[in-house]
Amino acid sequence: MSLPSRPRPVVLVTGASAGIGAALARVYAEHGWDLVLTARREAPLEALAEELSHTSAASTVLTEDLADPAAPRRLFGALQDRGLHIDGLINNAGFSRTAGFLNTDPAAHAAMIRVMLAAPVELARLFAPAMVERGYGRILNVASLAGQMPATGGDTLYGPIKSFLIKASQGLHLELRGTGVHVTALCPGYTLTEFHDANGTREQVSTAYPAWMWQTADHVARVGYAACEANRPRVTPGAVNNLLAGLAKHLPDAMALNMVGGHAKRLKRI
Repeated sequence: MSLPSRPRPVVLVTGASAGIGAALARVYAEHGWDLVLTARREAPLEALAEELSHTSAASTVLTEDLADPAAPRRLFGALQDRGLHIDGLINNAGFSRTAGFLNTDPAAHAAMIRVMLAAPVELARLFAPAMVERGYGRILNVASLAGQMPATGGDTLYGPIKSFLIKASQGLHLELRGTGVHVTALCPGYTLTEFHDANGTREQVSTAYPAWMWQTADHVARVGYAACEANRPRVTPGAVNNLLAGLAKHLPDAMALNMVGGHAKRLKRI
């Protein structure tokens, strides 16, 4: 499928301030897309927009907190007001809490559900109809290898939320097949970003998991871009990660749970 007839398509990237989101913005810019960059922190977004200004990509920065239930519709309205038609949607924003279910503020869990589950669904519902009408669109939902594994203690809700996002992506992929709109769930494993700094586990994961288990954000972004262009419903970067996902799928539940049962202990968070 060729790009739309307009000079450059536009992709909205949530959680674009760092990590995989910023890497995806760079990859899409490299492939001829203009960008709408959104996250809670304005300064990193402006810095990324300045970096990309040295390419042919135009960037629009919109600060927004997707934990606010009104945020998706505000984004939609702001883009309508600017006359920007969104051809691509990257649902990347996310975070985790690893202190354990009973030790985590319920407000933080509610925010996780809003940012990583409810907001991607609502944003897809807002932007997909126009993509279908134009016969061209891309929706890339950044899930996780954790969504293909048994849930772990400590970061109790993270895996289940990502599992939902994978299933929702697959369902939407089937529903939109043949419309020109591609839908893909990107499921990275351990990736070198500030994600683990934000949830306070950088020291633990750096010592608990060997270097060969880690991938760069740029590599993950390029795998995700290629998979979405090919209209693959799901992609997991890395042979080791695919092996782990396959083992978890085929092992008996008790054995699979034992396989991941030491995760929280390795993180020393519960």
